[in-house]
Amino acid sequence: MVSRRAVVTGASSGIGEATARALVASGWDVVGVARRAERLERLAAETGAAMFAADIAEQGDVDALRGFLAESGPVHALVNIAGGARGMASVEAGSIDDWRWMFEVNVLGTKRMVTALLPLLRAGAGEAGGHADILTVTSTAGHQAYANGGGYNAAKFAEHALVAALRLELLGEPIRVMEVAPGLVETAEFALRRFGGDAERAAATYAGVDDPLDADDVAAVIAGALNQPGHVNQDLIVLRPVAQGPNQLLHRGPVQVVTGNPGA
Repeated sequence: MVSRRAVVTGASSGIGEATARALVASGWDVVGVARRAERLERLAAETGAAMFAADIAEQGDVDALRGFLAESGPVHALVNIAGGARGMASVEAGSIDDWRWMFEVNVLGTKRMVTALLPLLRAGAGEAGGHADILTVTSTAGHQAYANGGGYNAAKFAEHALVAALRLELLGEPIRVMEVAPGLVETAEFALRRFGGDAERAAATYAGVDDPLDADDVAAVIAGALNQPGHVNQDLIVLRPVAQGPNQLLHRGPVQVVTGNPGA
């Protein structure tokens, strides 16, 4: 039996790296894609995954990736994870450059990858009556707006809409279109990048939160969705830590049973 092959973007760190590792562990052939070649080389050495250094915000890089994939074997899954946030300011004060970057990576990067790889996914799905997958990691920020997050909200809402439209456009083809929308996930780089390298401000995002999600938690959900039987399409999976309600409503302190009736 030929192994299924998945292309995972953002594979140099965080959720992308964890997903590449989880898929390799569950029997997939993985091609990790990211800008930082040295990190991909480490991932390849440790897991046996293939790698391709590319920036999904650059059309030439995406074209080169498509050529590499077409020559090196079938493609059965595209896992869009590359993305991120910059800044946390009001709509009025937010940086246009930050907004532009967030749209370029989260929305147009995903669109570039879908356009480039759909012909390869169709070919992979056609093997012996199989199926293919497009799974995109968005965010709860793409489902519920919050103050001072307008740029990231707008980008992730747009990415969510892209996925929803694509699912309708591919109805009737054996290609599953899935979305995973995590809430608070503590990774080494997400908040640090959002706050321009301000480590203290980044750490404050997670301070006192009892067990925020980590990259492995999200990767396990992604791998589980991809490993479902081909007729099972998990359209939208929303996951948050127990200590999180709506996006900015966090319980800071121990999560514990409350005795009696605190609402009385």
